[in-house]
Amino acid sequence: MDIFARIQEEAGQFSASEQRIADILLNSFDFAVNASIIELAEKAEVSPPTVTRFCRRLGCQSFADFKVNLARTAYVGVRYLNPEAQSTEPADVASDVITKAQNAMFMVHRALDPDVLDKVADRLARAEMVYAFGSGGNSSMISGEIQNRLFRLGSRVTASADHNMQLMLTAAARSNDVLIGSSFSGRNAELVKCFKLARENGITTIALTQSQSLVAEASELVIGIDLPEGENIFRPTSTRFAYLAVVDVIASLVAYRNRKQSQVTLRHIKQQLVEHRDGGDDRQLLGD
Repeated sequence: MDIFARIQEEAGQFSASEQRIADILLNSFDFAVNASIIELAEKAEVSPPTVTRFCRRLGCQSFADFKVNLARTAYVGVRYLNPEAQSTEPADVASDVITKAQNAMFMVHRALDPDVLDKVADRLARAEMVYAFGSGGNSSMISGEIQNRLFRLGSRVTASADHNMQLMLTAAARSNDVLIGSSFSGRNAELVKCFKLARENGITTIALTQSQSLVAEASELVIGIDLPEGENIFRPTSTRFAYLAVVDVIASLVAYRNRKQSQVTLRHIKQQLVEHRDGGDDRQLLGD
């Protein structure tokens, strides 16, 4: 049960005394989660029975049940209850987003291990088939971007965000193939399962993830991306930009290793775009 979701649903329907209790929960969470029924009643200037009725209104059987559900909220992230005040002026929002993106790329740049990058690029450049796996909003996007970067270099590559398909593709993979997976949290149990199966079959596994995570432990080669999560809950995570930068670094290294093949494939793609999309203008971007 999400106590605060219930409070939001009941907003505007509370009595004055109930609203005072709700305000304490929203604005003084640390106090509320540790308070006794008498302490909470005194702070809200209501009687203990009023607190009990409030708890039942939220779907809890008793005050004790209410406290258990309230404590669970701490595991979700208290910062979501009272987000930090942020400027909503367009210029300030743009500065916040772009600065955090720059910081993310700067931090990941400093942390990259050139030796690991070299091994990753070498394995991908020699792979007969590359399987790019990722699930969820961010990692599925990264797996698609890996496919987007590598196919234009002449690599045979496919991306999947479906757990069952990932497992089947892993089972069908051959020893000269490579499995590369993305997991922002490093806790993708299904990806771990695929990595373990691949390694049992002698298939190279590469992880883009947090360096001390379950996914990292299951992979042969790890590009660790360990960036702090910001406090602004409304700004999309800047870690996405770090992952995209790493993918571009890997793709560039693969392109340089397979220079002749990359040149041919890129030229063929460009030729078709110039002819069918750009009206003979070869100054446009390579792809949309």
